[in-house]
Amino acid sequence: MSNPLNTITVDGVTYNSEAYANTQTKTSKDRELDKDAFIKLLVTQLQYQDPLEPQDNNEFIAEMAQFSSLEQITNMTDALKEINTMVGNIDTSVLVGQLSSMIGKGVDWSEEVQSADEEGNPVASTQDYSGVITGVTVADGVTRVIVTAADGSNHYVNISNISNVYELTEATAQENAVETTSEI
Repeated sequence: MSNPLNTITVDGVTYNSEAYANTQTKTSKDRELDKDAFIKLLVTQLQYQDPLEPQDNNEFIAEMAQFSSLEQITNMTDALKEINTMVGNIDTSVLVGQLSSMIGKGVDWSEEVQSADEEGNPVASTQDYSGVITGVTVADGVTRVIVTAADGSNHYVNISNISNVYELTEATAQENAVETTSEI
């Protein structure tokens, strides 16, 4: 069952976690020398060896040991990838849960704004904003809060840009409502 916590959006396409993992596995296996390729090479080597000078048993045992090591390393790598994915999903789920508890609270944040001076040279400045957190989103692995500003516009704010989160008082809520209605 898909829900926002187990989906990922890449280049505008939303996958559930299992479908995305399948596309990643197929892509990476096409580029790797895996254990099946190793066996094919070993069988080919045995087929075309010189019957008058067969492969030494020690060499054959060494190659089989290499194959066994390759298989164990491959299995361990796959298990570590699964653990890494699970930990990443848990981290994202915990973060989304924590941020969801902030919905309905006031927030102040800053963003860098690019402008130009009189000569047309780029100038960076920091702009401060305020609003109310109305949601949480995760897109392309980045978690952001959705904030509705006093003018009614929605902003997708990076967590690192937030400077203050606070409870809205009746006075603050009325102030935001007055600002919104006075600009309409």
